[in-house]
Amino acid sequence: MIFSQHTSKSEILDIEHCDLNIKSNNSSHHTERYGEECLIVRRGDPFIIILHLKPGSTEFKLGETSFTLIVETGPLPRKESGTKVSFSLSDSTVDTEWSASVNDPSGNTVSVSISSSPNSPIGVYSLTLDQEGQKTSLGQFTLLFNAWCPKDAVYMRSEMKRQEYVLAQHGQIYRGTHKRIKGTPWNFGQFEAGILDICLKILDENPKFVSDADKDCSARRNPIYVSRVLSAMINSNDDRGVLVGQWEEFSGGVHPGQWIGSGDILRQWAESGPVRYGQCWVFAAVACTVSRALGIPCRVVTNFGSAHDTDANLVIENLYDENGERISEDSIWNFHVWVDSWMTRPDLGSEYDGWQTSDPTPQETSDGVFCCGPASLRAIKEGELTKKYDSPFIFAEVNADVVDMVRLSNGQFVKFRGSTKSVGRFISTKAVGSDERHDITHQYKYPEGSKEERQVYEKAQHHNKLQQRGEEPGLHLKIKLSDNMMVGSDFEVYAILTNNDMEAKTCNFLFFAKAANYNGKLGDSCDICLRKSGERQLSLKLDYDSYGTVITSDRLILVSAITIDKQTVDYHKAEKTIVLDEPDIKIKLLEEAVVNQPVTAELTLLNPLPEPLQDCSFTIEGVGLTSSKPITAKYVNSIPTVGPKQEAKATVEFSPSSVGTCVLLVNFDSNKLRNIKSLVNVVVKD
Repeated sequence: MIFSQHTSKSEILDIEHCDLNIKSNNSSHHTERYGEECLIVRRGDPFIIILHLKPGSTEFKLGETSFTLIVETGPLPRKESGTKVSFSLSDSTVDTEWSASVNDPSGNTVSVSISSSPNSPIGVYSLTLDQEGQKTSLGQFTLLFNAWCPKDAVYMRSEMKRQEYVLAQHGQIYRGTHKRIKGTPWNFGQFEAGILDICLKILDENPKFVSDADKDCSARRNPIYVSRVLSAMINSNDDRGVLVGQWEEFSGGVHPGQWIGSGDILRQWAESGPVRYGQCWVFAAVACTVSRALGIPCRVVTNFGSAHDTDANLVIENLYDENGERISEDSIWNFHVWVDSWMTRPDLGSEYDGWQTSDPTPQETSDGVFCCGPASLRAIKEGELTKKYDSPFIFAEVNADVVDMVRLSNGQFVKFRGSTKSVGRFISTKAVGSDERHDITHQYKYPEGSKEERQVYEKAQHHNKLQQRGEEPGLHLKIKLSDNMMVGSDFEVYAILTNNDMEAKTCNFLFFAKAANYNGKLGDSCDICLRKSGERQLSLKLDYDSYGTVITSDRLILVSAITIDKQTVDYHKAEKTIVLDEPDIKIKLLEEAVVNQPVTAELTLLNPLPEPLQDCSFTIEGVGLTSSKPITAKYVNSIPTVGPKQEAKATVEFSPSSVGTCVLLVNFDSNKLRNIKSLVNVVVKD
């Protein structure tokens, strides 16, 4: 029932102040890690405020006293937009709309339970009490998406998954190649001081808000809309978004490999605009931080052998000239990183609920803007490429076929290799509740070569031909790598050429290595090129003197071997990417970690290079261990130069601010050896 709204002037409550009950409410809404300065609640669940009445005020009487509450968000609150809602007291709150109730008022205090609609726009709200036109401001609160509420679009059934995908501040981002997968630690830090306000500021800076604030704020009820806005705003290509992408020249900014957390990036953006620079894993990590801060369950996903299909034909066409140089724009990145967010898809149908892929790295435009997604994983797996948003591009990233062709001197293109299995390998994310890698390839695609996978691709006949060839007669070429290829060392790689024909074959043979970036772009040649005829095995020696000056901080070398029989137009090509091993950082705590007490960490790294390292630096960062900014370590003997095979050693002091197990991240940087990372778990005692 609805309480009577006919309140006489004598029954008007005289309110001294309103207690927003922040500590208790934040705890029950899983937002206590944001601190106790602001009331932060998740939509669809009730929270309690306490009205303190002035001495002599009319007492609240159940069934007789009534008032109206008004909640408003955005610069132009409107009832029609759902950004302004008025509601009166009821017997009890309901879980489908804004409602309020009072239970057992006592004396000069009135405890009011307020429940928000599970479909409310997220954002900062004002709360006002209205007694027959006499209005009293009760304060402000921030409303977030709610993965704990069954009626919220982001509801997630598993508590362990909610802990991981909404509340976890530390994660692993996977990089390397499909044969050498390496986890890189990252501090998402969504609960760090000020970060939530910055995340809301990102929404307010987006062009859709600028052009129509009322429509944009109203649309923030929908996690599909919010995820698409974030996909555009995490990069700065069309707006004053968070990160500037850069893959080659990094002057005037921070090299993408140096970042170890999102907090520093977001704070820099809030202070001075787009931050230089980011690459895919940085874009994805920041998108994950913002999504989790706003309450959307989110995971960072890495796809190995990730296709960039420029002409949207779902085929990666690698075109080469007769010297093996690539002449096409399609490419396959060694890895590419994006995010999956959890939500329902009422616009597509309930069968497409669940994980949705968004890609904030600016690659291709969508509706004229550099953004991508959210696209349903179910739609991608089933090949439903008419389902929005950007399903064809994401499908190609994980499931494109590859065709290699050579252009002869007469202009004719001859196909010499094809593959249905080289794209979309070992799609990886951090496992729930541990730092182990979780392979989620099966969520994106059917098993490679299966009947379902080929039916989805609608090229079953093409697939059957490739399968039937198998180990066909003719030449077979593969590359074998050495073990323990540490950066700074000399090593050999081998090309093995096998002739499965009964008759001898004569062909030209090209074997070379180039520095590579993780996104598949080739750098300068290592100045090694050997040509032989009729060889069954050939070794290629890679000296540090040759590759040391040209490798990037990704520490990748692409080795290619090509056989060419121009008489029979028979081409074979093999490629492998070398991921050079990097040295370990040894982390030693010199005393037991106690909250609010200084702890000294000793950091050591052995220089594996045959040349000195200049401008050496260690930095540390850790949620609950350090302040908001990374701390730079002090060198032993104050010498930031380390000779060949000598140790870089430094100490750094920090004071833990919270009790429990925390993660200390360490980054080493120098002129020749960049972005070496490590971590250690620190148990902080009270």
